[in-house]
Amino acid sequence: MRRVVAAIMTVTLLASVSSTASALTAEELAAKNVAAKGGMDQLRALKSLRLSGKVLVNGDAIRLEFVELIKTPQGVRVEATLQGLTKVQAYDGTQAWQIDPFQGRKDPEKLSSDDAKGLAEDAADFMGPLVDYAAKGYALDYLGTEDIDGTEAHKLRVTRANGDISYVYLDPDYFLEIRTVNRRIEHGVPRETVTDYGDYEKVAGTYLAFAQASGPKGSTEREKVQIEKAEANADVADAVFHFPGAIVPGSSR
Repeated sequence: MRRVVAAIMTVTLLASVSSTASALTAEELAAKNVAAKGGMDQLRALKSLRLSGKVLVNGDAIRLEFVELIKTPQGVRVEATLQGLTKVQAYDGTQAWQIDPFQGRKDPEKLSSDDAKGLAEDAADFMGPLVDYAAKGYALDYLGTEDIDGTEAHKLRVTRANGDISYVYLDPDYFLEIRTVNRRIEHGVPRETVTDYGDYEKVAGTYLAFAQASGPKGSTEREKVQIEKAEANADVADAVFHFPGAIVPGSSR
């Protein structure tokens, strides 16, 4: 009889846990994520960011200084400096371009649409893909929970209009991202990048991950980003995102 009672209690407990998990919807989790980051009003008040810090690559053997400028609706510019050389990548909402002296190229060059995908997503999703996901035309699905380094994280699938997918893993207690897996088709080849997030700090009423580590899925190689300073609503000119020499909309040129 005790075994029967124990079995019934176990089944009841599992059913309760399953019911609790299934009660959560993708929309509710996205709303919890927005609330955890400070709420939609605070997020929408964030019009620009200036981030600076370090990038560690090659097993932390190489350290670069970086500055990232982000401005709504879709401007992003990243500068990484090592031994007096600075690589620049930027996107203005339409065109992506770069200057890469590390590859012997000191003149700006435009990037293809495939090569620009990462920058375009950084610009659109600088506060995360779950923020304003519907307005951005993303489809959202809840896929249950998955173990991420010992944490049963909520897993959501974000599908973009171009077919690219991001899997977003939320901490079950704080509902902030602890990992994303981005799957993009670049030059006809599917590529997956894993990014882990940590060290969240409050900036102008919103929470940002000051520590990030990313690399190809299945690889132990990780590029680590450590933000040391974040300036909200910094004065950022639109011109810095445009291809050098291009006519900036609204300018006198």
